[in-house]
Amino acid sequence: MNYAANPCTIFLNPDLASLRVKLGVLFSGGKDSVFACYRAAERDEIACLITLVSENMDSYMFHTPNISATAWQAVAMGLPLLSWPTHGEKEAELMDLKDAVAAARDRFGIEGVVTGAIESVYQATRVQRIARDLDLWCFNPLWQMNQVDYLRLLLSKGFRVIISGVFAYPFDASWLGAELTEEMILRLAELQKRYQINPSGEGGELETFVLDGPNFQSRIEILKATRSYGNYRGHFVIEEMRLVKK
Repeated sequence: MNYAANPCTIFLNPDLASLRVKLGVLFSGGKDSVFACYRAAERDEIACLITLVSENMDSYMFHTPNISATAWQAVAMGLPLLSWPTHGEKEAELMDLKDAVAAARDRFGIEGVVTGAIESVYQATRVQRIARDLDLWCFNPLWQMNQVDYLRLLLSKGFRVIISGVFAYPFDASWLGAELTEEMILRLAELQKRYQINPSGEGGELETFVLDGPNFQSRIEILKATRSYGNYRGHFVIEEMRLVKK
């Protein structure tokens, strides 16, 4: 099979197609992995979240801003978290991902993995190959969604999303820590027209962090954060937070 041609949904075991299965979600704490988890849970059981903690801030595969805060999100969502270290070296980090997914399979009995990929064939096909090698199903529930419509869907479902990092022109420091709103979506749509950016940040232009959503039992309240910015690159780092019951 040509994985690059159809990186959306692959059933490695046809018997799973009609069954409720146990899934592990590749989880960064950003909007795409949180929403993919929400979507997957509509049909299947989420057994665990799987987070790769990269030492390389410029990892090709893994989200890095506020990655340690995924532990708070896991508690807020009432799900177990498997946190796995990686040096973040290109291609070599894929072996770390494979080890993490294998550990989730052995520890939580997962039968498939979920990703938040929308258009990144680089990421989607590599995860699918790992799933194939481990005899797991790979599911990308957001694949090929219209990105502006997707951002509006996040708002309509009640997700609260902030910008945790910017990494491209024309994003300035004012974006850091800003919450996703309809006004922001209109700005992103305009930037897409003018500069061909990916409005959802799929091209690495920006990163996000989710504070609340319909699959959260508690919301996250930020108590202290710092911003750093220079040359169209910036981070919003959450230093202190708390969980507030809903």
